[in-house]
Amino acid sequence: MPPIIEHLYKTAHEDLGRFLDGPINSYDHLRNFDFGPDNRRNVSCLSKYISHRVLFEYDIITQTLSLHSHDHVEKFVQEVFWRVYWKGWLEHRPTVWDAFVSFDFDNASNSNYQNAIKGKTGIRCFDSWVNELRDRNYLHNHTRMWFASIWIFTLGLPWQLGARFFMHHLLDGDAASNTLGWRWVAGVQTVGKHYLARSNNISRYTDGMFGDDNLNEEAEPYFDNTDHTTLPIDPAGGMTQKFNTLVVFDTDLHLESENIYDNYETVFVICLNNDERSILLSNNVLAFKQALSNDFVVRCQNARLCDPSNFIKIASTIEGLDVVYPFVGDNLDYLKRLQSLTNVTLHIRKRAEDLHCWQYAKKGFFNFKKQIPSIINTLGLQS
Repeated sequence: MPPIIEHLYKTAHEDLGRFLDGPINSYDHLRNFDFGPDNRRNVSCLSKYISHRVLFEYDIITQTLSLHSHDHVEKFVQEVFWRVYWKGWLEHRPTVWDAFVSFDFDNASNSNYQNAIKGKTGIRCFDSWVNELRDRNYLHNHTRMWFASIWIFTLGLPWQLGARFFMHHLLDGDAASNTLGWRWVAGVQTVGKHYLARSNNISRYTDGMFGDDNLNEEAEPYFDNTDHTTLPIDPAGGMTQKFNTLVVFDTDLHLESENIYDNYETVFVICLNNDERSILLSNNVLAFKQALSNDFVVRCQNARLCDPSNFIKIASTIEGLDVVYPFVGDNLDYLKRLQSLTNVTLHIRKRAEDLHCWQYAKKGFFNFKKQIPSIINTLGLQS
């Protein structure tokens, strides 16, 4: 794994600045190419910061549109909004996450699965990507689609096992983007619409590095008739303060420049260990999350890290807690357990930007995409 860099907030913003100064100009026509792990100049590589909100999606868009016209950077803006959209879609259907984490992973793990996660399938491109994922904790977005397709349709493995494997290794692993992305490739996210990796496509977009493997290019999409009811999203308490203690999770480490958390006596930062997670993370990923959380503590007045198991004891002695909403996923599941064990009153803080965008995330991304110009205008993301 690349060494954990100190002052990750500063590094993240420097990386964003460098991308906006040059590579973004060729992003539209080069973004789908995977030139290998040592040449990522055609993509931003910011996802590991965005997924933890060390870089805030709406600030990225504002900074981008302050330097470039919307028409020039439309594709990049849409890609940033994809993460917002996926979160909103899952917020409307939290049972999709529940079904994923309750999947019988143990009984589905066979010899094909073991060969896959060890990079010993004999499929040259796939085995190379397995090693890259394990060594670098990252894969190019286009490659993730190829990888998932080969996993599901050529190797015949359940998408749930693949989604867990990605979450285990990816620094930018995100409950919504990861789970729903795998469902989409399989054909259960958009019913009947799946993604098939094709050798000629892989050859083209890896610049001939791969593309000589024999893949299943005729597979039918998976079918899942589970009905996940679309639920309204509770606006909760907005971003208002009610209690004197705040809880922040590693899924939303955004700290506004005016530091709206200064009025709290204590800000607890919770970074779950594997004992508290349904989907276990690698040591590299846990270390990265810990480093991001440490960096937040340095930047936020009155903030301190707190072990999640110890926090249950602390919460039982507190009248009420304000909580920056951690989204559907392991952190929200932990929060529900905390409340059930302690009966502490929780005041959930949800960001107005998210609530505004999520109202358009009930259907497919095409519907959401049509709203992006209006969203940008309403939220004041363009001067």
